[in-house]
Amino acid sequence: MAKKLWTVTEVLEFFQVEESFLMHLEEENIVCPTCGEDPSARLFHINELEKLRVAKILVEDMDVNLSGVEVILQMRKNMIDMMRQFDAILEDLARQMQQNLKRNRLVD
Repeated sequence: MAKKLWTVTEVLEFFQVEESFLMHLEEENIVCPTCGEDPSARLFHINELEKLRVAKILVEDMDVNLSGVEVILQMRKNMIDMMRQFDAILEDLARQMQQNLKRNRLVD
C-alpha cells in the first residue's frame, strides 16, 4: 500500500523545493497539511502532494504566480469533477441501453 502521509522533510526532498515555497503554498491555502498525534508535526496527504507537484510545474516551468496557480488548480479540480459526472452519466446511459436491448429481444 502506498504511503498516505508525508512529513515536511520527505516532501522537500522528494519534490526538491525550498521550505519557503511550501510555506507560501500553505499561506495561500493551495496545499494544506494535516496534523497527526503531534500538533507541531505537519503531514501532507498524497492528494496535497499532487497539488504541490502541479504548483511546482506551474511556478518553475511556466512562470505562473501563486494566484494563478490557485485558479488553475481550482479549474483542474472542476474539470476532473465534471469528467467523473460525465462518466457516471455515460455508464447509466449504457446500462439503460443494455436493458432496453434485452427487453426488445424478449419481445421479439
